[in-house]
Amino acid sequence: MGAEPFQPDVPAPGGEDAAPAPGATREFVRVPVRAAQQPQVVCISSESLLAGANEVQIEHRGALYRLKQTSLGKLILTK
Repeated sequence: MGAEPFQPDVPAPGGEDAAPAPGATREFVRVPVRAAQQPQVVCISSESLLAGANEVQIEHRGALYRLKQTSLGKLILTK
């Protein structure tokens, strides 16, 4: 994959409250942040759902829904 995103510079281990040794400079390290893995989203075309009709019924968890295509081509989902 591409380069991993990085957090802004954060203080080196020891914490912000740790007293630096006399004459020492504060060092910063870059800590990589893992991108949250997103589940794959399935894309289904409205044409395949409607199959040439203007309305289809969808059963979901025991409830019946209606998906309609308006004359302007917009979709309306109702219970």
